Amino acid sequence: MTQVAVVTGGGSGLGREMALALAAAGYRVWVTGRTEEKLQETAAAAANAAAAAGNGGSAGGRDGVAGGAGWGVVEGAVLDVADGGAVRGFFGGLERVDVLVNNAGTGSPAAGVQDVREEDWRRVVDTNLTGSFLCAQAAFDLMLRQDPKGGRIINNGSISAHVPRPQGIAYTASKHAISGLTKGLELEGRAHGITACQIDIGNASTAMTARMEQGVLQPDGSIAVEPTFDPKIVADFVVQIAKLPTTVAVPTLTVMAAGMPYVGRG
Repeated sequence: MTQVAVVTGGGSGLGREMALALAAAGYRVWVTGRTEEKLQETAAAAANAAAAAGNGGSAGGRDGVAGGAGWGVVEGAVLDVADGGAVRGFFGGLERVDVLVNNAGTGSPAAGVQDVREEDWRRVVDTNLTGSFLCAQAAFDLMLRQDPKGGRIINNGSISAHVPRPQGIAYTASKHAISGLTKGLELEGRAHGITACQIDIGNASTAMTARMEQGVLQPDGSIAVEPTFDPKIVADFVVQIAKLPTTVAVPTLTVMAAGMPYVGRG
């Protein structure tokens, strides 16, 4: 039986890398996002990589991940994770889901607490927290009813789930809340073979972290360039966790660029 994975925010960046890695490992992958063109690009990238792997390319087109004839299909679905009806409709159309990767997320313009706009706060919380809950809820319900039942939910946390960046209170609050969501899912799923994991990522090199190369505000008021690392490393961790038996739980995992100001931040 082919296992099914859903990756939200799969049209670019980390989500795309996660989808490609899961497809290379043989999963049938649904990628969701708000831009159909980006989702089609992810699906095309997977098809091209699978074709290359089947024609003399390296195993799976990725170091350390099986592929070739074993590649799974990647399909896209336009979805706003903050829209509960749309989320329930999407998951209601699936026969099963073995892995949900709650990756969709957003930030807001840098601003001190007194200058944060209410609409920015609500947008960040609606996407990062409420969207993750709605997708987890729908996946959890399907995991309870499918045969065999059970599955794994992987939430994209952040270093900001532990310590804040200056002028980023909305994002920080939403990611701290993801920690509570993950623990609640792990507890509720314990009796049903449903496990939850939070991957806290620090400075994976994507469009969202490009500003690190120009320098970003530090707690002491200085501006400093921060190191980044290859997002494929995160994607391969997702595959390793996804393939574990549901008798094994990985509640949290932190992966970050060595030397970034996290330990001792502030």
